[in-house]
Amino acid sequence: MFSKNIFLRPSGFIRFLSTKRKYPINLEDEKKLPIFEYGESKPSYNRIFVWGCYLTGALGTLSKNHDLKKKTSQRSPKRLTFAEMHNVTSIGCGYGFTLFGVDSSNTKLYGTGLNTDSQIGYHTIRRNKPLEILFRPQPIILPFKSPDKAKVLKVKGGRAHSVILTNEGIFLLGNNSYGQCARRVIQDENYSLTTFINHISSVDDKVISDIQCGQDHTLILTKDGCVYSCGWGADGQTGLGHFNSVSQLTKVNGDIESEKIVKIATSADFNLALNDKGNVFGWGNTEYAQLTTTDGNQQVCHPTFIKMCTKIGNVRDIATGGTFCAVVTEEGNVYVWGYGLLGVGPSVQSSKVPLQIPATLFGVNDFQPDTCVNSVYCGINHLCAVTNYHDLYAWGRNKHNCLGLGIKNDQHFPLKVAVSGYVKDVACGIDHSVALCKPFV
Repeated sequence: MFSKNIFLRPSGFIRFLSTKRKYPINLEDEKKLPIFEYGESKPSYNRIFVWGCYLTGALGTLSKNHDLKKKTSQRSPKRLTFAEMHNVTSIGCGYGFTLFGVDSSNTKLYGTGLNTDSQIGYHTIRRNKPLEILFRPQPIILPFKSPDKAKVLKVKGGRAHSVILTNEGIFLLGNNSYGQCARRVIQDENYSLTTFINHISSVDDKVISDIQCGQDHTLILTKDGCVYSCGWGADGQTGLGHFNSVSQLTKVNGDIESEKIVKIATSADFNLALNDKGNVFGWGNTEYAQLTTTDGNQQVCHPTFIKMCTKIGNVRDIATGGTFCAVVTEEGNVYVWGYGLLGVGPSVQSSKVPLQIPATLFGVNDFQPDTCVNSVYCGINHLCAVTNYHDLYAWGRNKHNCLGLGIKNDQHFPLKVAVSGYVKDVACGIDHSVALCKPFV
């Protein structure tokens, strides 16, 4: 047997010298050596990038040597190594935590971040001492009927509860103080110690096709276009015609009663719904002019047709933050209204009517004249958009660097985020963001 020693000459040429081993290898002994198999990333696997606040553990990237006193946030997107060993197919952000749906034969769901109310499952090292913060993604075991065939389709998080859409229906876990987990409210229930996960296979025998989490309420969309809600309703966010909390999924009527809804959106206490004709409806807390009412009420408890959106054309995507709304038209133009850093410059921080963000800010130029926005996403105080070229843009309040732009300042207009991959999906929390990407190669 021979080995090769490499020497570098001053001239830069490499010379190989072959030398005999002092101890010959016994091939029979070599066959008896143990074989260690290490997980590796597959080219087909998606990539996950995270940025924003470290302190809650929502980024899932903290190491033992990390000094939180010196660095409390990630300014630019960082590749999450956890996703390199798992085929992550869906992402969701709650208030200080993150959920990952994976395509695996074993565990289908992982979570990291704040876990004060078991919103990412019950995790403990010592008995009756649950971990309130998880700094790395940990498995969440869902009570599937057929674990081998189960698939996680979508994950969403609220203030302290989570909703997971699967091919077996939805699973709800975490804080249920207002009935947001669609089960009976138990007085003085200790949510940090609960291991119960509520499972709902269907609603009124209808297949559930989409989910959304507000601060303390839940919305679901059925395959036939009906919307159901539960949870906190003090601002009318359940859309059930009253301001009470509801602990079971109840059909939402109002102006959407006879409409086929194709998408729902919420992140705090205001909701948007989009029908198959491209019309937009809204309800909930409208104190920032998200919805203009004839009687001046700032809380609307039933879905209302937003007539002013008809002036901008048919809408294909919707999103809403804590104080503002954003929509994408069929032409790929982005319109915003409400209050906050809307994306049309520092001089405009409120609007009662939809304002168009100039298309050039999303990359439209002589080299890519066909660039348009496909989808929009909202956190509480920031916004993101993804174009047909799968580029990611962000703007708004830059709390704990949740914009991922590498700067500390707030951003008054869309700016491209440096993400290494084709962006497929984005999830926005209060102070962190996550992107699901397809590799370039």
